[in-house]
Amino acid sequence: MKIEKVVIPVAGWGTRSLPATKNIPKEMLPVYRKPAVQYVVEEAMMAGLTDVVFVTNKNKRALEDHFDRNLSLEMVLKRAGKQDLLDQVIKVAEMVNIISVRQKEQLGLGHAVLCAREVVKKEPFAVLVGDDLIFSHSPAIEQLIEVAKTEQMPVVGVMEVPLERVSNYGIIGGEEISPGLFRVKKLHEKPLPENAPSRLAVVGRYVLTPDIFEYLEQVKPDSQGEYQLTDALHFLAKENRLLAVKVSGKRFDIGDWVDYLTANIYFGLKDEELKSELSNSLKELLGC
Repeated sequence: MKIEKVVIPVAGWGTRSLPATKNIPKEMLPVYRKPAVQYVVEEAMMAGLTDVVFVTNKNKRALEDHFDRNLSLEMVLKRAGKQDLLDQVIKVAEMVNIISVRQKEQLGLGHAVLCAREVVKKEPFAVLVGDDLIFSHSPAIEQLIEVAKTEQMPVVGVMEVPLERVSNYGIIGGEEISPGLFRVKKLHEKPLPENAPSRLAVVGRYVLTPDIFEYLEQVKPDSQGEYQLTDALHFLAKENRLLAVKVSGKRFDIGDWVDYLTANIYFGLKDEELKSELSNSLKELLGC
């Protein structure tokens, strides 16, 4: 199983992050010194994926531009002798091959993945949700790719969440066949806590095979008129053709204000130049 392409759906309106996202894509909100989406692309790159397929809309050109050359800016930095910054902006532009596909209507994650069908063609591929950041020693998507290659099956990434939050996620039910590896029997999209089959939530990391497109075509819209990827994965689960990996790492949902602000603090505290002053500022704010 050779996997080179990663689909990153970024066409959503980012309503949870309004008014900040009125004119700025949610995925371009800065986390420390980089826009959120750059962390997602870097994760894909570290896992050996070379072709990034953005499923986007007409209002999100900023994402594509971020991974393109900006010759005017480069000239300004060169003239100012700011070689370190120049190297950084060029490195971003040369990071990976960017391909853009338009999702003309925002009809859910399943529909967004289906929009990439003509680019993915008949190859297995990864999916990373553009506002879900996961940081670990081994890239989260690489943890899935290793299992997918070994087992020759589609894989989803899961993490355990508090019971009161299961209604925010797709939740799996299944059998643990080895430590941290599950054979998925069913998936429930945003179940009530009393109906949840587990506390294992799908967290925006997938390795899929091209037959997923056939299942996506069978999915019916939900009450919001959206086509959910979870529903297509449920078909695979019923056929015993889906695995789940309990992903290790620290996760931040950029659409959640607490997670977003925490992510900025998390990276700020890892910067040796900022750590001391930032710690003191936080202690002052908290009255410690």
